[in-house]
Amino acid sequence: MVMSMKKAKIRLYVEHALGEGQSVPLTRAQAHYLFSVMRLGEGAEVLLFNGRDGEWLAGVAEAGKRTGVLTCLRRTRPLQLPPDVWLMFAPIKKARTDFIVEKAAELGAARILPVRTDFTNSERIRRDRLEAHAIEAAEQCGGTYVPPVEELKPLEKLLAEWPEDRRLMFCDEALVGAGAALEGFERGGKWAILIGPEGGFSDAERERLRALPFATAVSLGPRILRADTAAVAALTLWQSTLGDW
Repeated sequence: MVMSMKKAKIRLYVEHALGEGQSVPLTRAQAHYLFSVMRLGEGAEVLLFNGRDGEWLAGVAEAGKRTGVLTCLRRTRPLQLPPDVWLMFAPIKKARTDFIVEKAAELGAARILPVRTDFTNSERIRRDRLEAHAIEAAEQCGGTYVPPVEELKPLEKLLAEWPEDRRLMFCDEALVGAGAALEGFERGGKWAILIGPEGGFSDAERERLRALPFATAVSLGPRILRADTAAVAALTLWQSTLGDW
């Protein structure tokens, strides 16, 4: 059994249900990656996860240029859910938005919500591309859960529909040098983290956020951070203070 684990170096996200003896058909892209790029053949082993059934060791039952079938052998790890924390951010340049989604998946965000603020530069996102980045990040970092990426929505609309049992960590660049203000809260609660756009929040947005009873304004240190850096710093701060680190 130890030898099998050493051979299984590739992790693959699949939509199919996973269970002992379960056959898992591959998409054309997955078959190309496993059999043409990675040069696997019948009998080779890979690790599979679907965000629901944990991680499974699977063997290649059929290998073709465009199709293939894997068979689940045994579960290697149970599903590990992240803390219930959302990451809300204003989309920026393409590569940096991709970076935010990748790091959010690696750092343990449960849900990723792009938001449109007064100073958001990007009016559109490619949700399918961002979902693919979240999947790839989970494959590479050993995760068994992939955070869903939501459609871009106006911040005003999200705040108007805000659930009563979820707190909001509002990263305010105007609080440079102030304390984090998270010490009074217990671990295990429902939270969301809000990162502003490259131009920061507007005065009207900042005033509204500060007035919300469920919002906590937080500083990310004495230096103003780029939006993608701020997302990583905020998730790190929250995870180390209230998360599962």
